[in-house]
Amino acid sequence: MLLLLGAFIASIGLEIFLVPNDVIDGGVVGLAIMAGAITGKEYGIFLVLFNLPFLYLGYKQIGKDFAVATAVAIVLLAVWTNYFEPVPQLTDDIFLAAIFGGIIDGIGVGLIMRAGGSLDGTEIVAIIADKKSAFSVGEIVMFINLFIFAGAGFLFDWERAMYSIVAYFVISNTIDVVIKGLDESFSVMIVTQASDAIGQALMSELGRGITVLYGEGGYKKEQRRVIYAVVTRLEVQRVKEIVRENDESAFVTINQVSDIVGGRFKKSGHG
Repeated sequence: MLLLLGAFIASIGLEIFLVPNDVIDGGVVGLAIMAGAITGKEYGIFLVLFNLPFLYLGYKQIGKDFAVATAVAIVLLAVWTNYFEPVPQLTDDIFLAAIFGGIIDGIGVGLIMRAGGSLDGTEIVAIIADKKSAFSVGEIVMFINLFIFAGAGFLFDWERAMYSIVAYFVISNTIDVVIKGLDESFSVMIVTQASDAIGQALMSELGRGITVLYGEGGYKKEQRRVIYAVVTRLEVQRVKEIVRENDESAFVTINQVSDIVGGRFKKSGHG
């Protein structure tokens, strides 16, 4: 159901906003849109054809489940884009098309990724290349997309290419929100002399489990207790207030958490 819904939403962003205004997405979708513009054929056909070698790589390097989910998502997107083609565009303002098309497309792609699939074969190449090079996955994807957006500049015009980059960043950030959710998690480390009071407040007010670590000051060699906890974005401000209320001299670091494995964080803290 997520694959079906994601492909449906992504097709709305593409067919009603981006493609009619000659604004493209990055990766294989962007290549397919340009191929469709050059040949006059449905770009859904090229979306399937261009992704075939990447599907094989994904099957070999990542696994069968990923390859199947990706194949289903690609076929569904190709079907939906063909269905929506007669629908007129809602705006001919390129900036609005890039923003709203990017948001809608990003929601659809994010749902597909939550279901374990993908629409962009370049990410598979980037994951494989990342193991054999000094560059990160994000850097490799961006490098590939620079050539794709340059191609859009020659095919359409450079203004369209620049708006395509805007749409790409909107899509990327929307995907992050859909995958991570608005309750993004943060790890908190608190070096304090009021560890009992602060720890108790975190557990009672926020319902978060804590871990107490024992450390030593590097200069005075004093023994210190360090509180470690994981909280959501909405709870970060309250954590700061709790610390200030109990120990204004406390040292606090807050870092974004990319993933959490194990424990019972979603229910009552990380354990």
